[in-house]
Amino acid sequence: MTLQTPKITGSFCAIITPFDKSGAVDFGAFRELLQFHEANGTSAILIMGSTGEVSMLSPEERRQVIVETAKMKTDRMPLFYGCTGTNTQTTIDYVKFARDNGADGAILAAPAYICAPEADIEAYFLEVADSTDLPLGIYNNPPRVKSDLHWDSLLRLFKHPNYIIHKESTGRVGQVAQVLRARPDVSVMCCDSPNLGLVVPTMSLGGHGTANMGGNIAPAEIAAISRPWTSYAEAEAFRDTYLRILPLLHFNYSAINPVAVKSLMKAVGLPAGELRKPLTGLAPEALATGLRIVQELELDKKYGWKIKPVSSFAA
Repeated sequence: MTLQTPKITGSFCAIITPFDKSGAVDFGAFRELLQFHEANGTSAILIMGSTGEVSMLSPEERRQVIVETAKMKTDRMPLFYGCTGTNTQTTIDYVKFARDNGADGAILAAPAYICAPEADIEAYFLEVADSTDLPLGIYNNPPRVKSDLHWDSLLRLFKHPNYIIHKESTGRVGQVAQVLRARPDVSVMCCDSPNLGLVVPTMSLGGHGTANMGGNIAPAEIAAISRPWTSYAEAEAFRDTYLRILPLLHFNYSAINPVAVKSLMKAVGLPAGELRKPLTGLAPEALATGLRIVQELELDKKYGWKIKPVSSFAA
């Protein structure tokens, strides 16, 4: 029997993993960032997604992140965890650990690098779901993991009661339409990358929100474009906000995730810390573009950020 979790709608933000000066996970910063999200309309959080540099965390760090951040939960904002392992059994082990240590749910992608056939990945998702009663989500993310699921596979998987969330990160609007047409009992969400172009059609077709990383830097604005449409007024509000923040969305995806957004967070004073090597922050010239967008959108005034000159971020 699946644990009871209300349907998640709105902004489901994949949060960064903050590191301190020694390179360790900074749990004080984690608490501050979670409070920032809760105060600005984020509906739910994914910890240790690709935005959280999960592939560069050790197994011990991954377990520690679950234990410590689960203590920070509130009733208003569920915490899900990226639990994809290198194979089926390690994924099951991560899901079990998350379930036993306070997680509200887990998000799963196909194991990276192995490029498994679609039938094998479908079997993997079913085996993991059969191993737990923790609410789960599927992240269809072929650009990162090189395995892709057709809507037929997804709709078969969504018959499993443990799957409650779908995040689509292909560029196939038709796939999102087919899933929404079938009306599975899951929250259908999409990546906020403007390069994929899924946000507008997903929300217009009845999608439930975005599974995004832009909420790290603009949580209230991403929450506004992630609100399901129930009237023409909401569609108009979506259009106005989406077009206004479009330069920021493009900036966030101007480098491999999370390089741009984490660099920008640090520059405006949010407790993001450094990227984990071999990733490094944006060059000053590229960072200047992001800071200019923040100021043009007046996000610095809205969130109370004091932006330093770009030259101060140079190596």
